[in-house]
Amino acid sequence: MSQRRFTQLDCVWPAPLARRLGALIYDGFLLAAIWIAVAVTHVAFFRFVVGQSAEEIGTSALEVWTLRLLLVFSAMVFFAFSWTRGGMTLGMQSWRLRVETVDGYSITLRQSVVRCLVAWISLAALGLGYWWVLFDSERRSWPDLVSGTRTVVVPKESA
Repeated sequence: MSQRRFTQLDCVWPAPLARRLGALIYDGFLLAAIWIAVAVTHVAFFRFVVGQSAEEIGTSALEVWTLRLLLVFSAMVFFAFSWTRGGMTLGMQSWRLRVETVDGYSITLRQSVVRCLVAWISLAALGLGYWWVLFDSERRSWPDLVSGTRTVVVPKESA
């Protein structure tokens, strides 16, 4: 998939922390719904395809680790698909935010995977990777810095 150039690049500005947190909360609810669907499908697979009894489900390391990997994978697919397609997740659309390259193009799959991985680290560090926007002159978070992207506020007309 080729990168597309966004329009009205002179009308965007770096996203402040409050908007980022708002979008993060919105996307958190959507991601929770995705994770519920993944978990239900995972349990149903072991219950009805593998044939385990209800008491056996979730007791082996294989089941626990496959579920964990599926949850991480589904989160990365959700964000990577949204960011590479239009630069926005559903939560970001609500808060008029967009992720783009520093040149104003949609981000690549590689950049979105890097953003996801660094986002996990940023959250694990008590959110320090996101608090970083308060200290960076261009309001970049750790995911922005490491992936070579930026998160901007889009004007109302083009949102």
